Amino acid sequence: MLTTNIAALSYGAAAAAFFFLSGLLLTSWRGRLHGMVLTVACLLSALWAATVAYQATLGRPVSLLTDILEILRNAGWTAFLVMLLGPLRQTEALSSPKVKPAVVAVAGFYLLLFLATLYSYGGLGTSPLGVIVFMTSIVGRGAMAVIGMILVEQLYRNTPAKQRWGIKFACLGIGGVFAYDFYLYSDAMLFRQVSPEIWTARGIVNALVVPLVAVSAARNPQWSLGISVSRRILFHSTALLGAAMYLMIMAAAGYYLRFFGGNWGSVLQVAFLFGAVALLLVVLFSGTLRSWLKVFISKNFFSYNYDYREEWLRFIHTLSEDAHGLGERAIQAIAELVESPGGALWISRESGDCELVAHWNMPLAGGIEPVNSPFCRFLENQQWVMDLQEYDAHPEKYAAIAMPQWLLAIPKAWLVVPLIQHGGLFGFVVLAQPRSRISLNWEVNDLLKIAGRQAASYLAQQEAANALLVARQFESFNRMSTFVVHDLKNLVSQLSLLLSLSEKHKNNPEFQKDMTDTVDFSVQKMKLLLRKLSSGSSDEKPAPLPIENLLQQTVAAKLADTPKPVLEILEPGLVVFANWARLERVIGHLIQNAIEATPRDGQVIVRLARRDDSAIIEVKDSGHGMSEEFIRERLFKPFESTKSAGMGIGVFESREYIRELGGQLEVASSQSGGTTFHVILPLHRQDQAVERVT
Repeated sequence: MLTTNIAALSYGAAAAAFFFLSGLLLTSWRGRLHGMVLTVACLLSALWAATVAYQATLGRPVSLLTDILEILRNAGWTAFLVMLLGPLRQTEALSSPKVKPAVVAVAGFYLLLFLATLYSYGGLGTSPLGVIVFMTSIVGRGAMAVIGMILVEQLYRNTPAKQRWGIKFACLGIGGVFAYDFYLYSDAMLFRQVSPEIWTARGIVNALVVPLVAVSAARNPQWSLGISVSRRILFHSTALLGAAMYLMIMAAAGYYLRFFGGNWGSVLQVAFLFGAVALLLVVLFSGTLRSWLKVFISKNFFSYNYDYREEWLRFIHTLSEDAHGLGERAIQAIAELVESPGGALWISRESGDCELVAHWNMPLAGGIEPVNSPFCRFLENQQWVMDLQEYDAHPEKYAAIAMPQWLLAIPKAWLVVPLIQHGGLFGFVVLAQPRSRISLNWEVNDLLKIAGRQAASYLAQQEAANALLVARQFESFNRMSTFVVHDLKNLVSQLSLLLSLSEKHKNNPEFQKDMTDTVDFSVQKMKLLLRKLSSGSSDEKPAPLPIENLLQQTVAAKLADTPKPVLEILEPGLVVFANWARLERVIGHLIQNAIEATPRDGQVIVRLARRDDSAIIEVKDSGHGMSEEFIRERLFKPFESTKSAGMGIGVFESREYIRELGGQLEVASSQSGGTTFHVILPLHRQDQAVERVT
């Protein structure tokens, strides 16, 4: 009896407070839709509290009427929060395809809860079906509380900081009502009955929040906040709401298993709940699900697919951060715009080819594409984002150009985004298929083209900075060579002095010993200088030369080293057009590197062969080899060396001169498996000599 009286007083106080607030709102209402919805929500709350207080006075249990009024009360506050968030501010927005799914979903949820409430009063009693209906109704009311809390949180976060002064008390009050309801119905789900004490105190809690709502109503009578809903907040709120509803449903199912499981009920409940939580974690960490949810929200709740301010800030942040290389960051920044999980970057080089320089989650990408190929010319002239799937279905849309075979061989290749710099093709990015289906409309294409131009400017700036750095390093190297020449001059002076004194002291044993030591020191010093210094250009002009004779001379100069290189001539009589001294220096450098990388009991083989119209010079060793990362990132980079006395320009200069001759330098290596360099040079023909002369 005492509890009944307390409940009547508790809910009576809530009813009086809400009726009083409703009267104040009606007298100050200025015809705005927000004020009307707030007034309706307060009236529904007052009617609900008055009905509960009346039934508590008569000592009657909760009836169907009070449950229906509770649903209507929650619906009123939910509608008010949704109105403040903005999508329903204009009456015509109700028919908008962006708003309609959300309105229909919320209305459908309340309708289902209403039907479940009616069904729970069908005389089911304590039967198993009655328990299920009871738990369903409780779960639904808990879900109403979760929806309310999510809306309050979203309202507060999306309100500009300067305007939160007008709504913070309303958020505290309305959020407190929904939070208390969640506590009430969570406890009911746990113990399969509503706690009388928590239910009795509910009226007092509702009465206490009325002053908070009244303060916000006085501070902001028109409820005009200028709120814009953040996509990120909406994404996280939707994910949180879905997770909460999922857990509530799983909890209800767990209690069902416990109720019907007999002796195994508790075991089945624990195992089921553990599996449900594990499944939820897997789903929440799924990149595909996150991608689908983002696309779904953009399609159904916003007029445009992107929040351009947020996307551009993220894009610039990704390009500017220090993690990984700029090439990988550029791929990632462009790929994230269309939910692509990977891609690869090609950049135009001075050699006239677009070469692969970076890849992100696409390790099988590869291939070299000439800049003057139809594919690259199409990208440069049209500046289109190419959809490879659309190309397969309708190649005529892309002028039926021949697609590179290496591009078609890339698994799951999807888009080709051109990187345009100053009207020319700087490079292009190939993106992998997205995690969720994305429609390539004008908005997506324009955003990708703009992002490609921005990424091209970053990459071009880095290329220019690297070129300037290399130029400065060469300048420093040339300056250093001045000191080397000075040392050589000192050595020459010492040797000249010895020569001038040798005639006078040639019979002196001490002089002979000093002369021997000085000559030995000079020889060792000059060898060290020669190893450090790369010779400059020679005045000797290129001419036809027999490559067999050059290799014999080069190998003979290395026979004093260990292991001794072995020469194999598989195709004699081959002639190339080159500078003898420079080509000998290139081959000698490769042989010297092979000797230094090979143990004394290893092998170094120099082989001459022919392939079509090219001479193939193979330098093979059985040394420790090189890693793929070292070959890709450091081998051909100037001033990068693993030798303590090396300068790191030998391989770089070798490749540059071979390219100057129209050839190629290829390398194949594996750690602990040796290294093989292939120098591919075009064979000299008589008609070429005539062309060079003329």
